[in-house]
Amino acid sequence: MSANLSSAAQQLFDSEVKHVFQSAGGLKDTVTNRNDVIGDIYKFRAMGKGVANQKNTSADVVAMGISHSLINCTLQNWNAPEYTDIFDAKEVNFDEKTELQTTIAGALGRRRDQLILDAMDAATAGTVIAHGSAGLTLAKLITASKSLTDKGVPGSDRHIAVSAAGLEDLLSVTQVQSSDYNSVRSLVSGELDTFMGFKFHVIETRAEGGLDIASNVREGFAWHSSAIGLATGMEITAKVDWVPQKTSWLCNGMMKAGSVVRDAHGLVSIFWQE
Repeated sequence: MSANLSSAAQQLFDSEVKHVFQSAGGLKDTVTNRNDVIGDIYKFRAMGKGVANQKNTSADVVAMGISHSLINCTLQNWNAPEYTDIFDAKEVNFDEKTELQTTIAGALGRRRDQLILDAMDAATAGTVIAHGSAGLTLAKLITASKSLTDKGVPGSDRHIAVSAAGLEDLLSVTQVQSSDYNSVRSLVSGELDTFMGFKFHVIETRAEGGLDIASNVREGFAWHSSAIGLATGMEITAKVDWVPQKTSWLCNGMMKAGSVVRDAHGLVSIFWQE
């Protein structure tokens, strides 16, 4: 059994894991990203709104007095390690290696999503929509959309995270409205991903936590991309090392990242029963 792996094989495995990780998508592109962060804390800048004032002839200009604040985002180290012997074979089975790459990339991708979901869960949203002893309804989506619009949140780049059960609820309550029903049915089937100005993201049941549920009441979120920040200190890096004590290869994917809510006005918490 050889304990040596060529640098070319190392680099290939790393690049392939990165490719799977990046193609997985997730919630990364639904928020504001800051990359190549140095240190454990990144300070997102939040800037308030200004009100234009009239300029009188020969008078000094009057500053709007826009509020500025810094919001701390704590970055943490994460890894997805697994022992394997697939590199011991003279000819590495491509399917096995691909499965390992997918497993490592998927674990880190779900963790990155969870950082974003946990940040929203920890924040006090600008609007909270109670469950009202009902599932996810069209009325709740309308309220979420209206709330964001009323707070001056742009109509583009709006997102919503729901559970599979919540999406099914939405389908059942819109059956009496044919136009809405056809749109939601396309959402459920995966033919469409946008409805009522929100891009839908279905969060399945996950070991990482997913969308919080307590006493059969689920909490989902609607947000604008500028309202949430994701800071990344180290993009995913994959390494393969020989561990003599285990007489096996350790394949590990690593990243450093953190997330925080930058502007609560651009975040809506939505509760529904399941």
